[in-house]
This record gives sequence, C-alpha cells and structure tokens, in this order.
Amino acid sequence: MTALRDAAMKSKAWPFEEARRVLKRYEKKPPEKGYVLFETGYGPSGLPHIGTFGEVARTTMIRRAFEMISDIPTRLICFSDDLDGMRKVPENVPQTEMLREHLQKPLTSVPDPFGEYPSFGDHNNAMLRRFLDTFGFEYEFISATEFYRSGRFDQVLLRAAEKYDAIMEVMLASLREERQQTYSCFLPIDPKSGRVLYLPIKQVDAANGTITFDDEAGEEMTLPVTGGNVKLQWKPDFGARWAALDVDFEMYGKDHSTNTPIYDRICEILGGRKPEHFTYELFLDQHGQKISKSKGNGLSIDEWLTYAATESLSYFMFQKPKTAKRMYFDVIPKAVDEYHQQLRAYPEQTPEQQLANPVWHIHGGAVPASDMVVPFQMLLNLASVAGAKDKDGLWGFIRRYAPEATPEANPTLDRAAEFALRYFNDFVAPTRQFRAPSDKERAALQDLAGRLAAWDQPADAEALQTMVFAIGREHGFEPMKDWFQALYQVLLGADQGPRFGGFIALYGVAETRDLVGRALAGELVSEALG
Repeated sequence: MTALRDAAMKSKAWPFEEARRVLKRYEKKPPEKGYVLFETGYGPSGLPHIGTFGEVARTTMIRRAFEMISDIPTRLICFSDDLDGMRKVPENVPQTEMLREHLQKPLTSVPDPFGEYPSFGDHNNAMLRRFLDTFGFEYEFISATEFYRSGRFDQVLLRAAEKYDAIMEVMLASLREERQQTYSCFLPIDPKSGRVLYLPIKQVDAANGTITFDDEAGEEMTLPVTGGNVKLQWKPDFGARWAALDVDFEMYGKDHSTNTPIYDRICEILGGRKPEHFTYELFLDQHGQKISKSKGNGLSIDEWLTYAATESLSYFMFQKPKTAKRMYFDVIPKAVDEYHQQLRAYPEQTPEQQLANPVWHIHGGAVPASDMVVPFQMLLNLASVAGAKDKDGLWGFIRRYAPEATPEANPTLDRAAEFALRYFNDFVAPTRQFRAPSDKERAALQDLAGRLAAWDQPADAEALQTMVFAIGREHGFEPMKDWFQALYQVLLGADQGPRFGGFIALYGVAETRDLVGRALAGELVSEALG
C-alpha cells in the first residue's frame, strides 16, 4: 500500500493532481471539522442533464484519489439550489401554462407539472438522486430550502447582514451601473405572493438581523434574514455556502470561472476559507451549442443508459475534462469500446500505469475484468447485416466467433448485444446509405469474393485482415483507407466500421462472401431504396 501511495503522490492523472492540491490545505494540521468536504452544486430549474452527473462523477474520482493518498476522512455533499426563483419555464416539461403562473416562486413552491411530487423542485431533486444512485455514488444530499428554513444557514446569514457593506462592495464592482442601482445581495421572499423579489433594500439592520424594503405593491415591509424569509443572490450564495459548510473542494463549469474571485472573497468576508476549485469545459450538443437544462438539448442520463452501461458514461466523463466535448448519441459506441480496451489493458500494467488508467478512477481501484470478446462497434455492424431482431439472433454469430462465450459467462456482452440492437435500430438503420461500387472497387470486391470462396483456413481475424489488406494493395488503393471506406460504404452503408477481418470472422466467411455478392448485384442499394 505504501508503494502504491507513493506512486499516487507522483501520478499525473488529473484526479490525483487535484487530490494533492486538496491535501496541501492540511499539510500543517488536519481539518478541525474532522474530515475533508467535497461539494457539488445543482440548480434544479429543469430536468437534471448529463453535465450535472459529470460534476458528481468527476468529484468522486478526485475524492477516491484523495483517499488513496491520505487517511483524513472525506464527505461528499450534493447541494440543490431549490430555493431559487423559477426565472423561466423549461421547454421540455408538460403544463407549461400552469408553470408560467408560478414564475419567480422558489422551485420548491412551484407545483410539479408531472403530478408526482409536492413541487417541481422536489421532482427534479428526486430525479437527480435517482440518477446518482444508479451509479452507486456515495453522497449526502442537501436541499437549500431545508438548509435555509431549518436555521442551519442562520449564522452565516446574520454574519452577511453584519458584513453587508463589504459584500456589496465586492458585488457592485462586478455590475453595470444600471444594475448597481437596484442590486442587493439579499432577496426577500414575499410572504403574500411567495415570489422571490428582486428589488432594492432600504435598510439592513445587522443588530436585529432584518431587512426593510418596499414590496411590489409599494408597501414597506421588514423581514428577518433568518428562517427562510430571505435568500442570497446566487453569487453571494456560492461563497456563503462555502463558509457555512467549510467546503474544501468544488468544481464547476467554465461559465463560472470569471466569478471565482467573487465567490472566494465573499467566503472570506463571511469568515470562511475559500475552497480548492476545478473548472471544467462545457458539454456541447450535436450542433456545438452548450447543453442547457431549460432547453433539454444534448443527451440526458436516461438516454445514454438506454444504449450503453453506466461505466461507459463514467469513462467519457474522465476524458480530458479541460476540453469542450460534443455529447451526442454518436459518442456512445466509441466510449464503450475504449472503456473495455482500458479494462483489458489494466492487469498487465505497472502500478503507475494503472493509476493513470481511467478504469482505476471509475471503479476506485476495484477494477473488474472485461467479458466483451466482441467490440460494441462490431455488434452494431453485425446487427446491420445479420437482420437480427433480438439479441438471441446476434448470439448465434457470437458463439461461432467465440465458442466459449455465453450470456451467463459474459453478462456485459449479453447486455451490450441488446444495447447494440437498440442503438442500431434508432440511429444507424435510419441513416444508412448504400452505394454501388466504382469499377476499381468492383474488381477488388470480386477478388475478395473469390478468395473468400476459396478460403479453407480457420476464420482467424488477423489472417482475414491480412488477406483483405493485400487485396487493397494489389488493386492500387492509396491511401489504404480508401479501400476500407469502400467496404464500409458498399457493404454496410456507413462511412466507418470495424477491422474488417474481425467482422468476417464474426459474421462468417460464407456469409460475407454472399454479402459481397449481393452488393455486386445491386441488391443492397435496391433494398435500401425500398
């Protein structure tokens, strides 16, 4: 364990780099609270999207890395800002007209348009927790509504009243002149309408812990800052929460990065120590637009899990968090196959290499073996040509390719076969475009069909790949990728595909010869045209 810890202290994997920064906070003495606190924040203004999951997944990876290099206990809090007023109605929920009647009310005071929970905030919180529980995350959930109304936040709110001028000095310096005229870090919650009010504050009485303001009807009103009568604007709320909980680490998207000095300073004004931060790049949809909860663009967690297992999503989250990434359905097959490639490589790696392998961070060091003897991309291509209607149809080919494989002995492969059929039917089949071969390609395909007809060796993937490669070279394809792209476009109706020798071994030598014959006869193009 000492040798592994030493390796972890030197690892360049980003979770270990972040973990070492957190540990440095306590190089002189351990935390007085007795643990290191990691936090993630969630704004439940819409259905949880996959970026929210990413924060928890990545923070968990850093937490696990920290536990490898330190004996200090840790906690992870998932904080929901559900006392925020609903600024706009999400586009991807029912009963939008009803929701418009409750604009600016705290999300936990807005009725649930799905009719399942006491409020819209409760509904979205439940969805988030269900998603996180699906992945087995260890976390504690805190609702801002409960945090404010229970009194747990009172001490910091009273301190904010005492330090009101200092907080306002920080905030006003960041605002345009017009916004400065009406801004206050305190937002009263109107006891009559229940709405979060964005209006000037006439007086802050630190001695009594109250604020005075004119409500929307022009009537002067005084409210205590405690007990959930008032909430903080979102930027001061960030820093106040860090101070109240003594947070040691929080990550957030690049869109927050310019506000980090504000969050930090307010935390310090309120008597806290600013946490370590990690800023990640944003996720983009298929059009390169930022994923938004209110728009519902990009992938949801449920959508990813319709077509692949949880580990593939965790693998995607591990990769290059400082780089913006498109997150759409077409990234799933690559993520699945790369995850299993890393699983297969893990047992033969040195301890240093293992600590840099994404699967160590996904599984917290308890890395399972892969039973995916057929890549996901290969299963997709098999579904394309085999006409299988269910996974049992695919297993007929899989058993011939890997006789020792069974659904019982290879449960991951069994699930992947089902995922592949679903993915093929929803995304591949509607977009396939078969084409006729050129004269040069036709000659090469006729050569391929002849060699397959004469093949009298075992269906070895590497031997078949060598044969296919030789045909491309002998027929003058340069670069060689043009030959393989022709195979994919003519035989599979796609621009890319698997190692073709492996595909022949899986689908069958005779079956591939027949597929080539059908392509040469124009049958694949005719069938695609209906």
